[in-house]
Amino acid sequence: MADVVRLVEHLARALVDDPEAVSASAEMHGHTLVVRLTAAPPDIGKVIGRQGRTVTAIRTLLTAVEGTSARRVVLEVVE
Repeated sequence: MADVVRLVEHLARALVDDPEAVSASAEMHGHTLVVRLTAAPPDIGKVIGRQGRTVTAIRTLLTAVEGTSARRVVLEVVE
């Protein structure tokens, strides 16, 4: 679980102007791992990307990372 959080933080920090404002947390809900990502308000658009392409790519990476386990991963971008 900590590896997934570090991966999300690392990817998000590479995208934003204020990397110190990026934080991620994770919690389990049954067989689902919910990862919540927060960033500075001006940087939220950079994390989401045009038409949501960037956040979709991050979600795809998380699915690939957790593909061998039985749990599902959900990424939520918190404003």
